[in-house]
Amino acid sequence: MSLTLLGKPGCSLCDKMDDVVQRVVGTRLPLQHADVRSDPDWLQRYRYEIPVLLWEGQEIARHRITEEELRERLASLGVPV
Repeated sequence: MSLTLLGKPGCSLCDKMDDVVQRVVGTRLPLQHADVRSDPDWLQRYRYEIPVLLWEGQEIARHRITEEELRERLASLGVPV
């Protein structure tokens, strides 16, 4: 199971989404951090859209998400949180 936060250094929205994700999943799910600039496809698709949260490569959030919204989206995917 893979949860990935796409962002870049110095992105305050990315830091805020990271905080939300950490509060919701804690250590129950591994969270990978990836620089959107590290992959040409990500850069083309998400250059101006970060942060983006991916579950198994599928986008589940963009820009902002609340703890409640994240719990609901993960639950709808069958992800235990």
